[in-house]
Amino acid sequence: MQPAGTAPLGERFERALVMAHRLHARQRRKGTEIPYIAHLLAVCALVLEAGGTEDEAIGALLHDAAEDQGGAATLAEIERVFGRPVADIVRGCSDHVEGEGGTRLPWRQRKERYLRHLVHAPASILIVSLADKTHNARAIRDDHERIGEALWERFSGGRKGVLWYYRALVDAYEKAPAMAEDPRLPPMHERLDRIVS
Repeated sequence: MQPAGTAPLGERFERALVMAHRLHARQRRKGTEIPYIAHLLAVCALVLEAGGTEDEAIGALLHDAAEDQGGAATLAEIERVFGRPVADIVRGCSDHVEGEGGTRLPWRQRKERYLRHLVHAPASILIVSLADKTHNARAIRDDHERIGEALWERFSGGRKGVLWYYRALVDAYEKAPAMAEDPRLPPMHERLDRIVS
């Protein structure tokens, strides 16, 4: 068995790239004209650079697919094509999957539930979640430097909510037992902490 992150990326990864592009082709990054696929590729790159497996890299490419592009039906397609471990990563990186029961909670409640979930999440979910939040935090920081306080109008939680959420994410990751068990995670956590700080 090869160590994590050393297995070559194969045909499954190529299929995931195509699926990610197909699902998000018309989507743009919040408040910009940047194609959404740029975020998915950046998250995938962070996962691979940290030593992620092919399943984790595929999960990174598809981490927003169920939440943003089709809910439970998209999640079922991901599981059929890529297997349960990838579907578990996608589900674990989503704060709501339409069609899985329950109504969509308000923003703050969704984020609080996601934070509680992270504390008990396995490493495969944490590596993708950390990469996702790191790229998002970096984009927020960079956009704030570029456009200033107008940035906060893009977000449901506003300035106060976004800053609370990212500080709470740093704290939640730190509490997760997987953080102490998987050596790939602490450097990612430290990077997110630096950006948030």
